[in-house]
Amino acid sequence: MTSTTSAPPAQQPKSRPGDRIFAGSAKGAGILILVILAGVALFLISESVPALTASADEISGDGGLASYIGPLVFGTLLSAVIALLVATPLAVAIALFITFYAPRKLAAGLGYVVDLLAAIPSIVYGFWGIFWLAPRLVPFYRWLEENLGFLPFFAGPVSSTGRTMLTIGLVLAVMILPIVSAISREVFSQVPTLHTEAALALGATRWEMIKIAVIPYGKSGVIGGSMLGLGRALGETMAVAIILSGSAAGITWALISSANPQTIAANIALQFPESTGLAVNTLIASGLALFVITLLVNMLARWVVNRRADFSGAN
Repeated sequence: MTSTTSAPPAQQPKSRPGDRIFAGSAKGAGILILVILAGVALFLISESVPALTASADEISGDGGLASYIGPLVFGTLLSAVIALLVATPLAVAIALFITFYAPRKLAAGLGYVVDLLAAIPSIVYGFWGIFWLAPRLVPFYRWLEENLGFLPFFAGPVSSTGRTMLTIGLVLAVMILPIVSAISREVFSQVPTLHTEAALALGATRWEMIKIAVIPYGKSGVIGGSMLGLGRALGETMAVAIILSGSAAGITWALISSANPQTIAANIALQFPESTGLAVNTLIASGLALFVITLLVNMLARWVVNRRADFSGAN
């Protein structure tokens, strides 16, 4: 008769003081971020109550708070979407060139140059946009009006200074390009070597390898980087305030005329120094709208990324 003995239970690894300290500090940092976020939300809500409860004739403009914030929300979203549409393809192309096409020495230097664009202050971008870019875009805007003026986006009259919503979109595109490019470059460099080598071994060209192995694997990372860039574009202040100072034309789809909607952040920066009383609460209410928009954009990005979290280029 043979007796069976059960194996002794596996011993849990001994927790070290350093591990406990790191885990506690990481947990505390996460809780602190949530507390700060909740504090910002409570401040914005409490300070917005007077504007939310005020009558329509007490709010600047006609139609109350909704008519005041509506054009600002429209201008904020319009400028950010233009920036995203322009910057994302360029950033992905730059990331692919640096990762798969450029020689190693050139790739390192080009990567540093692209990353340095993120270190330039936004006010410098504003001066560059108003003094260099805007005047040089006027002939292009005239061409757009002559050839594509039947579209509401390119309806005239063309701004003689070039300080338009399309100029803002291009400036913001340059500002968010290093963010999207850096994240895309990092994601593309993490593509499993087996995937790329298998595609090449089957006879795929380099572009075909990128199309069937790299882009599907890194799509979620590109989306996440684009949403980070969109968040930067939504909250940009100084560059927009400098280029569109004094412009508040309500809701309009014209991108090349002198009548342009203002953005929330730029409007707050321009109006806050001279505002008192209910006008301050109105500006804070617009800031609350920007807070909600940014939160929704980040939640949408997280949802899209999580949907593709389990996807690999081999599936």
